[in-house]
Amino acid sequence: MGLKVRFSVKFNKAKLPDSKFLKGKYSILEPINIKKHSKDLFKNFSLDKKNIDWIYMPVGPFKTLNELKKHLKNSCSSKDPFYYAIYSKRLKTYCGLASYLRIKPEIGTIEVGWITYAPNLQKTVEATETMYLMMKNVFDYLGYRRYEWKCDNLNKRSKKSALRLGFKFEGVFRQATIYKKRNRDTAWYSIIDKEWSYRKKKYLNYLKKTNFDRANKQRKKLII
Repeated sequence: MGLKVRFSVKFNKAKLPDSKFLKGKYSILEPINIKKHSKDLFKNFSLDKKNIDWIYMPVGPFKTLNELKKHLKNSCSSKDPFYYAIYSKRLKTYCGLASYLRIKPEIGTIEVGWITYAPNLQKTVEATETMYLMMKNVFDYLGYRRYEWKCDNLNKRSKKSALRLGFKFEGVFRQATIYKKRNRDTAWYSIIDKEWSYRKKKYLNYLKKTNFDRANKQRKKLII
């Protein structure tokens, strides 16, 4: 008898990320535009005086505006990775980057990465909403089955963020790559389409304006 394949999947090819803005209550994600976004991004990234935010990034820090522009031109003006600049309505400035990468619409997998939040964006409602908007776009509009998060296994902040945002830990790929002359063991996390509905409700409840005071501090934590 031949081997029977029991796990057939009915799946229509997902869409590629496109040029539409991802708009929320507190933030807007815009496909990268070097001329429009670079000055704000450089100004806000420069608030990190100790360059802590670049320790686990393969690029940066950027000492000059021209260095950042060169990076944006070489790495961010592509379809994969597909970059967004993050605009804070409260701060009225572009203060972060995030991207989709390893985009495989034929099998429905996509990753979020190259997340770079300036100090004034970190630990804010805009930061959380950014991740919600990207997830919502992936599952509700683009039609992917699996959404991935990967980071250096030494990056405690990133690992903590992944769990808080609703990703499930899947394991560590040892000696996965080398960057900045360092070894990287890569921690893998994911959310799949069957898990999205529950997480979406949690996000929508958390992001209600009544959950934040006048100083924009949360009243209840996001717990998924």
